[in-house]
Amino acid sequence: MNFLGIDIPMQNSPVLDPGYIPMAQFSKAFLAQASQPISIAVERNDGLVAVHDTCITGTNQEADKFYIERTVKFLLWAKGGFRVTICGDDAIAEHIKNTYSATGARAFDAAFMARVYEREFEVHALTLDQKPAQHEQSQPVGGNMTGCRIGFDAGGSDRKVSAVMDGEAVYSEEVVWHPKINPDPAYHFDGIVSAMKTAASKMPRVDAIGVSSAGIYIDNRTMVASLFLKVPQDKFDAQVKDIYIRAAKEIGADLPLHVVNDGDVTALAGAMELDDTNVLGIAMGTSEAGGFVDEAGNVTGWLNELAFAPVDASADAMQDEWSGDIGCGVKYFSQDGVIKLAGHAGIALDAELSPGEKLKIVQNLLEQDDPRAVQIFESIGCYLGHTLPYYHNFYGFRHVLLLGRVMSGRGGNLILEKAKRVLAQEYPSCAFNVHVPDEKARRVGQSVAAASL
Repeated sequence: MNFLGIDIPMQNSPVLDPGYIPMAQFSKAFLAQASQPISIAVERNDGLVAVHDTCITGTNQEADKFYIERTVKFLLWAKGGFRVTICGDDAIAEHIKNTYSATGARAFDAAFMARVYEREFEVHALTLDQKPAQHEQSQPVGGNMTGCRIGFDAGGSDRKVSAVMDGEAVYSEEVVWHPKINPDPAYHFDGIVSAMKTAASKMPRVDAIGVSSAGIYIDNRTMVASLFLKVPQDKFDAQVKDIYIRAAKEIGADLPLHVVNDGDVTALAGAMELDDTNVLGIAMGTSEAGGFVDEAGNVTGWLNELAFAPVDASADAMQDEWSGDIGCGVKYFSQDGVIKLAGHAGIALDAELSPGEKLKIVQNLLEQDDPRAVQIFESIGCYLGHTLPYYHNFYGFRHVLLLGRVMSGRGGNLILEKAKRVLAQEYPSCAFNVHVPDEKARRVGQSVAAASL
């Protein structure tokens, strides 16, 4: 296929989404024609800076603009930042500045980053020799399994909790809830406390609480989280920012508490499972959660919000309702991805059902050997096989661990098998391993790992 004047050879396409253009394949074909150096620096809190060196063609302006904008988008959602500096091309820098302005196509992204870092979002231009120096740091977290611990995992369709004594899960449960559609913070608080009290009742005491939760957390406080999407801003500020701190006090006044983005807990679960480091964790559930444990076995402080990082270059890709962008991971590696493909496969799902209920219907059809359901999970596997090499360009991981409701049961096995075939056929030089834990760990592994925080 040809996109923006770039010929993209591709052997494997998802059967239910033939128009899909993998960012990995587009980037590979684009860079084969690019020789003009350009660098992107993204600064976040505490003066930390991520730098990505790449190239543009200098002649194919539309392809250059698209490639750099998508790369900036990926860096922002993977690593986070409020200041972007484009080094080496003033015209490209001006394009990015306009695109990420208050009236530009990526106004949502700019406003989101400004809110997270409590700084005005900025785009600057510099020459290559003025490129900012990279400055990163990571910190150890997790791996503490002594004593009696509660691990809580707040998902968008169900909440999971584990009671863990000296590293052994003595109790785990999953409870369906609907946090993303409930505007009352008391609903969320009561659900969290109920789960924690249930786990506490299974142990003689509680020594610590670890929480895995979708969103961005600083000092155990909720900065941004889609779980509380319907909560009005005034109630969010008053009752949600400290919701886990207040919930922990219901269990014990001075209990140690650590709240971590669920993606980083996924990666931590992977590092613990594999007894190794340099792990990217991906949880495919209500959304796509990402997390990363680096070579030292530490978390990086990056956002790892892969749900909003681009994976599809097609102009006809599905739009994410929250950010307004198209071609982002949430519509490929989550319940939304299953639901999207169900429509393509001709499976009618009741609009009144929750996303989790729709997923369960498709999974039940798969258990009945419905060929339409087989195509859905194989299509997701094709997406994944093309996307992991793109992620690898930015993370350089040695292992990938896949968790979440979408990876449960036979569907997860089909996804993994197809992804590995695509990797072998189209990306034979990619040197990383893909893992799926056992069925129980796929569903409650994050809550057990959270207990070690």
